[in-house]
Amino acid sequence: MSISRDEVVHVARLARLELTDEELDRFAGQLDAILEAVGKVSELDLSEVEPTLHPLALSNVWAEDEPWPSLEVEEALANAPDREDDAFRVPPA
Repeated sequence: MSISRDEVVHVARLARLELTDEELDRFAGQLDAILEAVGKVSELDLSEVEPTLHPLALSNVWAEDEPWPSLEVEEALANAPDREDDAFRVPPA
């Protein structure tokens, strides 16, 4: 698939980019190369390839969830500009 200069102008307009003629020509070539590389994937027989979420096998990297005491109400609301009982008071939407 080839991308035309008019398509690059259209995409640039959607992105609200002002591009010079030189930039339009350069980006058209670069986008064309990207589309060509992506198009090569469709030529491959991937019927036996299992779908994956990530190319690398990852394990859970999160730390264990360990509870600890939360802030007291007075400490949590100490810097609140306005409060109502035990909650932040915010202006109505």
